Amino acid sequence: MFDSGVGGLSILRALRTALPQEDFVYFADTGHAPYGERDDAFVAQRSLAIAGQLRQEHAIKALVVACNTATAAAVHLLRAAHAGLPLVGVEPALKPAAARSSTKRIAVLATRATLASAKFAALHASLHGQAEFVLQPCAGLAAAIEADDATEIRALCSEYIGSADRFGSQNGQIDTLVMGCTHYPFAAPHFAELAGPEVALIETGEPVAHQTRRLLQDAGLLNPQGGGRVQWLATGDARAVQAAAARWLGL
Repeated sequence: MFDSGVGGLSILRALRTALPQEDFVYFADTGHAPYGERDDAFVAQRSLAIAGQLRQEHAIKALVVACNTATAAAVHLLRAAHAGLPLVGVEPALKPAAARSSTKRIAVLATRATLASAKFAALHASLHGQAEFVLQPCAGLAAAIEADDATEIRALCSEYIGSADRFGSQNGQIDTLVMGCTHYPFAAPHFAELAGPEVALIETGEPVAHQTRRLLQDAGLLNPQGGGRVQWLATGDARAVQAAAARWLGL
């Protein structure tokens, strides 16, 4: 699995719960993070290079693209280049949010690149009439989470929650918040406090883990006796990844 940095740890957390005997290779492209502020061509080039390296050097049996921006920019290219490899991407959980919402007003917080992508536009259009989605780009938030800058994280969460509109359970209010970047679950306590207790926070880790398990099972690739090990790779300073893994996953 790969991400631009530590955000994919929220996906790894769900994967390790659903697949406790599988071994993982986590590739953090920290030397080029965050992807959400890069153009599609750059993200696609990095995604293809990383996938190639993981297959060649680590003999992976499946690949999880643990980044919304990379999924939007490159998952179709990865599927074409690696036909036959079980491959799971992530996307903002609009469908589960629409099913869960009572007021049918939903905030989607994501990177500008994700919200501007053709893949997201198609997902958004497919749910036309099912709910109103308030799209809020969150410039700088993934970078603040990477840097573990608590003051900046809090300030940005407050800014973007304030910009999205009114939250609550009454008609006309937003009662569901989609965290449309894998980094954002690590800011969930701030979102929950700012949006209020009546607002549901939706992330993508659990659906991704279930889909990964299903693909491995269908292909006869589940590991019944693995040790649940995690190998860490990083293109930049690995200490930030190590610290985040210890803080958020207890690893």
